[in-house]
Amino acid sequence: MTKNIVGVDIGSRSLRAVEVADVDKPRPTVVRFSEMALSDGAASRGEVLEPQTVASALKQLWSAGGFKSKNVVLGMGNQRVLARDLTVAKASRERIRESLPFQVQDMLPVPVADALLDFYPYKESEGENGPVLNGLLIAAVKDAVVGNVRASKLAGLSTMGVDLIPFANTRLLVNRPGLTGTVALIEIGHSTSSVIVATDGVPQFVRIIPSGGDDVTQAIVAKRGISVEEAVAVKRQRGLSTVITNAEEQASSAAIFESVNELLGSFRNTVQYFVNTRSTETISQIVLAGGGALLPGLPDALSEVTRLPVVVADPFATVAFGKNVDEVALRGRASDMTVALGLALGSAA
Repeated sequence: MTKNIVGVDIGSRSLRAVEVADVDKPRPTVVRFSEMALSDGAASRGEVLEPQTVASALKQLWSAGGFKSKNVVLGMGNQRVLARDLTVAKASRERIRESLPFQVQDMLPVPVADALLDFYPYKESEGENGPVLNGLLIAAVKDAVVGNVRASKLAGLSTMGVDLIPFANTRLLVNRPGLTGTVALIEIGHSTSSVIVATDGVPQFVRIIPSGGDDVTQAIVAKRGISVEEAVAVKRQRGLSTVITNAEEQASSAAIFESVNELLGSFRNTVQYFVNTRSTETISQIVLAGGGALLPGLPDALSEVTRLPVVVADPFATVAFGKNVDEVALRGRASDMTVALGLALGSAA
């Protein structure tokens, strides 16, 4: 693979892109990155609602970022994507895919005709009627995927693939650093979070949670009656601090703790569910990523509620930087650019 690939992360308020060269080599090179704001209502939780508006923003992004490649990988990772355990009779990948529509209708919230289906096996075992494959059913609402691809096409880009964001993050933050054993990767995004458990780099379990860092921001806005920008600044400054010197700090902390506790409860329950249903698996650590991971005190709080060691991921541990890339600036945006980088690198998989 010689062409550069650009991973594109479509958020509710912005587009983020990272261009990578030599994605199939042990140490790929980041050559460009950029971000462009999106107008309100153009996209929501990673799903394009106004293709023309997003296409226009993509064109501006390409111009501002100086991207050379038009080959892109898009990501999906919201509540319109379902990931569930599934066991099927052992067969070729092609035959399993062909049989999925007849096996999974009862598992889907939409008709089979309105969904895109795939199956990712993670182990083989013996069933009552012979060998079976245990794996993950991935189902995405077709309209959600088509809308994102359409916006890309309208912008003059060529979509090389649409990847599940938790899978892309796993390849970047678990596989590439060579983490072994069973690891839980938690990515806290703007409005959506994900928990993916992988054993020796192979995904075993995925859950997408419809809340993220913006829930904390909105809780502060509601409690204090301040702007979103002011709430973000308060959130980043206070974090989970328990030092209170005035009524404003008291109100801010109350909002932060209430919202964060709900999020931590979701993570704890999800991890515990995996442990309870996989008696032979023991999670060794949690790898934390995403913008929400930057909240001061959050890694320690997550470790406390899950009783597991928590490490904050370094998405750039296994990549090089092009000579024209501002490495300091990019590292300062690490949490923002993780998904886009993971999507670009995942194209080599």
